[in-house]
Amino acid sequence: MSLAVVNETTVTTFVEDRKAFENCVEECFEMLDVDGDRVLSRSELREGFCKIMSLGHGSREEEKIDPLFNTIFNRFDEDRNGSIDPREFRCLIRELMFAMGRGFGNSPVLVVLEIDSLLMKAVEHEFGRI
Repeated sequence: MSLAVVNETTVTTFVEDRKAFENCVEECFEMLDVDGDRVLSRSELREGFCKIMSLGHGSREEEKIDPLFNTIFNRFDEDRNGSIDPREFRCLIRELMFAMGRGFGNSPVLVVLEIDSLLMKAVEHEFGRI
């Protein structure tokens, strides 16, 4: 875990740098794709999603998390095959990152981030490390 200051510009600049963003999303996808079949099952997404999105680890009770993952699959599993492919994952992460950026707004916000999270990648991008 690491402490960082972020705002909307931190996130949007990272997402809009297509090459850097897509490379990081691909790394995350590969990390979550435990069985290497190039699609994410519900369980693979559930296991790694909180870490890559810095959502915290406090409350992981299934009855609280299942509606989130059901919503994600309903929204982003465009071909309705029960899994998320790399393109669908990229769309998912892009939309979530922009939403988080809007949530931060233009004021600097101090946050605790997972080292491998996409928000940490955005911070590293801002400082020219990616």
